[in-house]
Amino acid sequence: MEKEEEKKEEIKKEPEEKPEEESEKENFVIKFDKVDKFYAEDAPVLKGINLEIKEGEFISLVGPSGSGKSTFLKLIYAEEKPTEGNVLFGEISIATIKKSKLPAHRRNIGTIFQDFKLLPKRTAFENVAYAMEVSGFSKVEIEEDVPQILEIVGLQNKANKFPHQLSGGEQQKVAIARALVNKPLVIIADEPTGNLDPESSQDIVELLLEINKLGKTIVLASHDKEIVDRANKRVVALDNGKIVCDTKKGKYKVIKCT
Repeated sequence: MEKEEEKKEEIKKEPEEKPEEESEKENFVIKFDKVDKFYAEDAPVLKGINLEIKEGEFISLVGPSGSGKSTFLKLIYAEEKPTEGNVLFGEISIATIKKSKLPAHRRNIGTIFQDFKLLPKRTAFENVAYAMEVSGFSKVEIEEDVPQILEIVGLQNKANKFPHQLSGGEQQKVAIARALVNKPLVIIADEPTGNLDPESSQDIVELLLEINKLGKTIVLASHDKEIVDRANKRVVALDNGKIVCDTKKGKYKVIKCT
């Protein structure tokens, strides 16, 4: 009888232990492990960076000019490699990615820039379609996917407009659609509101929040206090190449973590 009771107790305990095990195995999509980045021996750009970004997280990366934000982003999409330490994208080490594998790695990352980088002689539809063309998608897939993506960003009625016929906010939305169309795991937004007025900036951060709800991991680097505060997500502050603040849900912070 005692042995039977012991077995029953073990069975009861198992379901209680599993959630703890699962919580320890939370998936990260990006991990910086003791990362240093030097362009010259006496000038570290990043120093001692330890950071994990989970799947589906929204990160606002802030800090003054020269704090290391751009280099941080370049390490994610392997434009740069760490001098010391390791940057992991899933199970892939950025330091060991072969040149021939870089295009495949970068298809997992959608990038949005301050200056839009649209092709001026192509329509909104064609700008988004081009990203699929260079990735080898068929015409049928392009005709099916592009209108859906333009609808997500609210430009379904502007598909045949050229960049010069669109406002700055609308051009940035085309850039966001282009970043989304290959279904990347991560969206990197590098100062996406730098050339926009306050109203358009708010539209862009709202759109990024909606995309985040679709399960996309967002890494937003910005000087724009208003959009970082509006996002109200995890804030990581850099200064002189070091993380000086990391808050789960917060406002724009530089230098001091309060």
